[in-house]
Amino acid sequence: MEKLVSNWYNVRPVPEDCIYPSEKRPGNIHVPKGEVIPVIDLSEADKGDRNRTLVIQKILKAAQEFGFFQVVNHGVSENVMDETTSVVREFFQMPDESKQHLFTQDFSSKCIYFTSCENYANEKVHMWRDFLQHQCHPLDTWRHFWPESPARYRDIVGACSVGIKNLASRILGLISEGLSLKSGYFDDELSSCMVLTALHYPPCPEPSLALGTCPHDDANLITFVLQDEVSGLQIFKDDQWIGVDPIPHAFVVNVGCLLQVISNDKLRSVKHRVVTNASRFRSSSAFFVTASEGSVIEPAKGVVNEHNPAVYRPFTPKEFCMKFFENDADTEATFNHFKA
Repeated sequence: MEKLVSNWYNVRPVPEDCIYPSEKRPGNIHVPKGEVIPVIDLSEADKGDRNRTLVIQKILKAAQEFGFFQVVNHGVSENVMDETTSVVREFFQMPDESKQHLFTQDFSSKCIYFTSCENYANEKVHMWRDFLQHQCHPLDTWRHFWPESPARYRDIVGACSVGIKNLASRILGLISEGLSLKSGYFDDELSSCMVLTALHYPPCPEPSLALGTCPHDDANLITFVLQDEVSGLQIFKDDQWIGVDPIPHAFVVNVGCLLQVISNDKLRSVKHRVVTNASRFRSSSAFFVTASEGSVIEPAKGVVNEHNPAVYRPFTPKEFCMKFFENDADTEATFNHFKA
């Protein structure tokens, strides 16, 4: 467990294997004030057909222009959100001996606790973060693999997982309606899996040299992020980084690569990163909703016609992920491999 950043984060200078090349360093981590990530009040969709249409239009516009948006009044209780943030932070603050059994380099394990990412042994530069990762849907299948401590972890994270799965179905339903797809298009296999990655970012003595999470796209369908009050998440748009400021009791939602393919590039996955800071711990919980490994991913027939031919050929999520990691998470190269 000596590799965990949280066990040595206050060393100075930053270790060489955590310093990014000059062209990839965050530099000035304080992004200039510019465009603001759209915030969508989901409760408006329940106030008549006209309002529902307006919410759908806002979601599609945000997903097209930013690849990201935040949702408020989404149906997941504020108490569940607060307790999830609290219990995740509590997990990372437990003494090492309470987490030792989860620390592993075997990433086929059902529940893992480690530093940087699954490819730690082959990384040229390590990210400034520790993480806990496990499957969380279907709940009854996976819950017994989760941490037993803190004692309330399974109940609280279980309640949040159920809430987010319902929220995902709701938003995917609105997206489906906006793309003129059949009702329930994203149900079943296309959204049957969900993974939680709980992330812990200790303070970094030189934030301009390291990254909490390096620039990347998400290789899944759609992602829901519960941020704490500490800023750090940024997206790349129009050749600049834009901060995604934390909003109390909001979820950050972003389009994954598979949803970009299904929409035939009408919606887009966007690069994002997390920067560190010199004085505060930051935690977040990212829920990755995705399709089953053997399902078929392709542009939906409802978005393809003679004027808009399919951009991609059919493939499975397993094939996409294998090529994604083979290309060292280079999204453009991976998309090009699956072009029609």
